[in-house]
Amino acid sequence: MSESLPAPPSSAPASAPAGVIHDIGYRHYDGPRLSRGHATLALTVHSLRGVFGLGRTVRAKIIPFALFGIMMLPAVVSIAMMAMLKERGMAYSQYTVIMQAIPAIFLASQSPYTVAPDLRFRVLPLYLSRPVTIRDYVSAKLAAMTAALFLLLAVPLTVLFVGELVVDMPGPAQTSEYLASLAGAAGHAVLLAALGVAIASFTPRRGLGVAAVIAFYLLSSGVSGALVGMMESVGDDAAAAWAWLISPFFVVDAAIHVGVFGLDPAADSYPGGFGVAAAILIMLGLIALSVTALILRYRKAASR
Repeated sequence: MSESLPAPPSSAPASAPAGVIHDIGYRHYDGPRLSRGHATLALTVHSLRGVFGLGRTVRAKIIPFALFGIMMLPAVVSIAMMAMLKERGMAYSQYTVIMQAIPAIFLASQSPYTVAPDLRFRVLPLYLSRPVTIRDYVSAKLAAMTAALFLLLAVPLTVLFVGELVVDMPGPAQTSEYLASLAGAAGHAVLLAALGVAIASFTPRRGLGVAAVIAFYLLSSGVSGALVGMMESVGDDAAAAWAWLISPFFVVDAAIHVGVFGLDPAADSYPGGFGVAAAILIMLGLIALSVTALILRYRKAASR
């Protein structure tokens, strides 16, 4: 009986495993390429929604909408006074200055949201990897905060004006004062947004940003009020008039309401002559300084 012999070993080497390309369904984008401006607008809308807590948790909506409701209260009370007593309540041009604590709290609580998360989680390079530039990014954040503040200030004024028309107060409607107050609201929104976002951008921690912005408001308003009281106590009314301009709220009131439209001042008095021009220069200078600080801050952050 014959035995089967083992097969001779193969002299050919075993072939190496070949690489495999898996089809994961990736397809190139063939749609329209939108412009840099569209990307900036999308970032602005996203930031504005976030300021009011839209698209975020319920807790994020409490502070902005609660402050919005508080800001509406004087308008509602004034309409009730016009309906029952046929007397006007709070003047349009003085609304923001009298209620300045509410916009200040809104700015302190919400401006860090616009910048702090991107700095803390270091996602700024992701934005700048697209056609969006540093100037576009800064413009979007400032525009979002400015729009949010303008809504906070302009909506109560508009409700108050509509209420005056509906109640049909004796005499002509205060249309010119209402329009001037809207211009003042725009000035307040631009200046406060520039200051708040610039201050908040220097820390990636939201809590520190809130504290820094509210500290700036308390310091400026406190120093202004203390100097006004001190100067008036010694009879130096001219120096007291200049001391009002330390506060950003009174700067805008002096520059726009009084200087441009000739309305009654919210303060006791502002410096005459060069004082109006000085208020306008202070306002524009603070805005320019804040925007410059923001651009320099983000150039440094983007280089890391």
